[in-house]
Amino acid sequence: MTLPAGFTLRLATPADAALIQAQRDAMFVDMGSDPARLAAVHDAGVAWHARTLAAGTYTGLLIEGGGQVIAGAGILWTDFPPNADTTATTRAYVLNVYVQPAQRGQRLARALMQAALAECRARGVDIVTLTASDAGRPTYEALGFTPQAELKLLIPGDPS
Repeated sequence: MTLPAGFTLRLATPADAALIQAQRDAMFVDMGSDPARLAAVHDAGVAWHARTLAAGTYTGLLIEGGGQVIAGAGILWTDFPPNADTTATTRAYVLNVYVQPAQRGQRLARALMQAALAECRARGVDIVTLTASDAGRPTYEALGFTPQAELKLLIPGDPS
């Protein structure tokens, strides 16, 4: 993984939870989500990131430039049973890939993904999944990701 001059990569700590959630909020706004709905879950997201970073079930990768964090990505480590594709029992789900608009076009998302995949390899993880935005899809496909047949159901809180 090579970063452009002037940028550095570091691991996130629980102290970065609010920053990561702010990037996540911005990512979803970029994809058309309602800012009011995002604001309603912001604090819960900060708490989740702090807790999972501290527990080691989430690894955050942050790129700094000009003295501030300008891009980030995360890896959620999940315990998963082996199957016909792998005997490994840990899977990685990449999320929160975000680059500030003014910094886009410098291949920072690609650098984050390369760092994430290197961390997966170092941990013996051989199945990595993610949900791609239209903007991110070319980056992920260039790294070898392929579409899968995943489905989603939002279960309402009150079935009555």
